[in-house]
Amino acid sequence: MADTVKTNAMRIIERAGIAYTVHTYSPDTGIDGLSVARALGQDPQAVFKTLVTQGKSRAFYVFVVPVCATLDLRRAAAACGEKSVEMIPQKALLPNTGYIHGGCSPVGMKKAYPTFIDETAQLFDTICISAGKIGAQVELAPDALCTLVGAQYAPLTA
Repeated sequence: MADTVKTNAMRIIERAGIAYTVHTYSPDTGIDGLSVARALGQDPQAVFKTLVTQGKSRAFYVFVVPVCATLDLRRAAAACGEKSVEMIPQKALLPNTGYIHGGCSPVGMKKAYPTFIDETAQLFDTICISAGKIGAQVELAPDALCTLVGAQYAPLTA
């Protein structure tokens, strides 16, 4: 941890008393989740990406799904009770979450948006999520993450 600068997400996790491990990778690895999972030597099913959507009502929703899977927008809409949801434009990510594409964490967003974690996270003792910047991931228990961000588990992938 000595060579890693703590991110806001790490500080929030620490403040909550949640055990976590930091994993770093070269930012040159790329921002696609499979490349990140490979660089970390982690099972891609246990490495999760954070996706932000907007519902028909214009409300924002956060979905945390395995990097090797695709968010099913119908299932996502059903999970949050919307008629439909769509991914927000990349340029809208920073002003609404405080995070950039490739470094978006469900922990420490500007606002606490309704968050849903794919139910497959429960199959693992720990999962990896973005630490809030490209080049860093945090590994923690999925139930701890769920409690910390007030999330619900749901079937979110096809």
